[in-house]
Amino acid sequence: MALEVEASGAPLSSFLRDFPSPLGPGEPLPWSSAGAGALSKAEVPGALAERARSLLTSRGVAPLLAASLIHAALDEVLQTDLTEFQQQSVETEEGGDEERFTLLDGESLQRCFFNKLRDICCEWQKQLPPLRPLTRFLLVSVYAIRNTRRKMEDRHVLLPEFNQLFGLADEVDRAYFAVFDGHGGVDAADYSATHLHVNVGLHKEFVKNPAEALKCSFQKTDEMFLVKAKREKLRSGTTGVSALIVGNKLHIAWLGDSQVMLVQQGKAVTLMEPHKPEREDERARIEALGGCVTYMDCWRVNGTLAVSRAIGDVCQKPYISGDADGDSFDLTGSEDYLLLACDGFFDAVKPYEHLS
Repeated sequence: MALEVEASGAPLSSFLRDFPSPLGPGEPLPWSSAGAGALSKAEVPGALAERARSLLTSRGVAPLLAASLIHAALDEVLQTDLTEFQQQSVETEEGGDEERFTLLDGESLQRCFFNKLRDICCEWQKQLPPLRPLTRFLLVSVYAIRNTRRKMEDRHVLLPEFNQLFGLADEVDRAYFAVFDGHGGVDAADYSATHLHVNVGLHKEFVKNPAEALKCSFQKTDEMFLVKAKREKLRSGTTGVSALIVGNKLHIAWLGDSQVMLVQQGKAVTLMEPHKPEREDERARIEALGGCVTYMDCWRVNGTLAVSRAIGDVCQKPYISGDADGDSFDLTGSEDYLLLACDGFFDAVKPYEHLS
C-alpha cells in the first residue's frame, strides 16, 4: 500500500496546478455542465460523486485515493445547510395525491462541492492521511460494444473501493459491480449507474442486511428516476443486474433480463431467472394489473417492451415493475469468475461456451 499512496501524490500536485484557486460564483465547472441542472436532495450524493470520480480519474488519481477524497468532500458538503441552494418547489402527482419537494441549484452546489474537494486535495497533498488498503485483490475486466445500435445505451459500474467511497472502516471487504442495459435512450441507464450504488451504501440497514439494502435500492432508484422522468418528460428505461461481495458472501439483485452467472470449478452455475414477459408468474402479474402479454417477434408487455421489469419506462408503469429480485450465496474460494452481462451477451453465448 505504501507504494500506491506514494505514487498517488503526483496526480494531486498536477490537479492543484490545474486548479490553483477555488471557483468563484459564475465560473465554469471543471466538468461538463450537461449534468448541472436541478437536483433533488436524494440525488445530491450520487451526482456529486460521479462528477468527482470522472474528474479525478481523468487526472490520473488512483481509484482508492479518489474514492477516499470523494467521501471526505461529500461528507463535508452533506453536513452543511443546503437551503442556500434551494431553487424551486415542484409539485408531482403520486397515486392521485399532490406531493411537493424542493429542487436544489445543481450548478451552484457542484461548484461548492468542487471547492471542498480542492481544499481536501490541498490538505492531503501536504500530509496524506492513512488510507485503508484493499485487502482482497479482484481481477476485473470489462468489454462494451455498441454493435448495430445507433447509440450505446448500456452502462457498467466497477467499485472495488466500495468501503473507501462510503467511509466504512470495519474489517469487512466489500466490492460492488453492476451492468445496466438501457432502452429508449440512455437517461435511465446513466441515472442508475450514478445513483443505485449510492442508495445501497447509504441504506440504513446496509451493514446489518446488505442483501436487503441492495434489493431495496433498485426500487428507490426507480422511484427517484420516475420523478425526474415526469419532470423532464423522459421515456427511457433500463434493466439492471448488480453484485455486491461482502466478505465471503455474494449478494445479487436484478430487474429485467440482464444476468449474472458464476463459473465454479469449470462449471457454469445459474444464479437467477431473468424477468421476461413469457414467465408464467410475470404474465399473471401483468394481466392482473390490466395489461397484456402478446407475441410480436418475441413476447412483449402491451406490445412494446420485451422485459417485464425495469427502472424507468414511466409510460409502462406499473406493468413494467421496479421491484427487484435478489439472492445470496456463500463464496468458498472454489469460484473461477463471476460474469455480469446484458441479454445480448447471453442470447449469443450459451453457458457451456463461458468456460472456454
